[in-house]
Amino acid sequence: MSKSQAYSNQRDAHQLVEEHGLLVRRIAQHLMARLPPSVQLEDLIQAGMIGLLEAARNFDGSKGASFETYAGIRIRGAMLDEIRRGDWVPRSVHKNSRRITEAIEAVEKEQSRDARDKEIAEKMGIAVDDYHTMLSDVSSGRLLGIEDLGVSEDILSNEAQRKANQPLEGVEANQFQQVLAQQIAALPEREALVLSLYYDEELNLREIGEVLSVSESRVSQIHSQAMHRLRARMQDWLG
Repeated sequence: MSKSQAYSNQRDAHQLVEEHGLLVRRIAQHLMARLPPSVQLEDLIQAGMIGLLEAARNFDGSKGASFETYAGIRIRGAMLDEIRRGDWVPRSVHKNSRRITEAIEAVEKEQSRDARDKEIAEKMGIAVDDYHTMLSDVSSGRLLGIEDLGVSEDILSNEAQRKANQPLEGVEANQFQQVLAQQIAALPEREALVLSLYYDEELNLREIGEVLSVSESRVSQIHSQAMHRLRARMQDWLG
C-alpha cells in the first residue's frame, strides 16, 4: 500500500468515527438501562469509542454489511468486554442464574410446555416471591441479554425471524441463529413482547412497563426469565 493510500484510509476511518460518535452514546445509554448504578456511562462510552475505532479500521464495505450495523456489533462487544472485566457480581448471583436455567429446563422437559413461575420456584425449592427476587438480582447484577447468547440484537428483527423459517444452509452459525430465532418466536407471549420492545423497538424498562401496565421491576423480571428460558432451550448449542 502506498503512503497516499494509507493516508486516505486513515482519513476515511477518522471520518467514520466522527460520524458515528452518537451511535456509541446511544448504545451505552441502552445498556445502562439494565446495569447497576456502579457502572458509569462515561466508562461505557470510552470502551465503545475503542470498539468504534477498531470497526473503522477493519470495516470492509465490499462484504455487504452497512458500517453502522458492523460498528454497532463491535461497539457493543467492546462495552460488554469492559463490563465483564470489572465483574461486580457475587458468586451467589451466578449460582442462582444457573439454578434458574436448570430448573426451567427440567420443568419444560417434564411438562412438554412453557414452565410457569410457580413450577420453577417449586423445582428450586423456594417461594415464588424469592424466585422473582432472584430474577431481579440476576437482571440488575449482571448483563443478561441477547448478546450473551453469541448474537447481535438484530436477531429479533422481522427479517431474522423470516429467515429462521427458511431451509437450513448447513452452516453451523446460521443454524444456531435460525434455531434461536425460532425459540424467541416460541416464547410465552409476554416474554416475547418484552424482548421485542426492548431490543427491536428500543424502549427502556419503564416505557415497556407503561405498555404492559406493570412495574419497571416486573418488566426486569420478565426479561430475565425470558433470557433464562432461552438459555435452557438452547443448552444443546451453548454447552
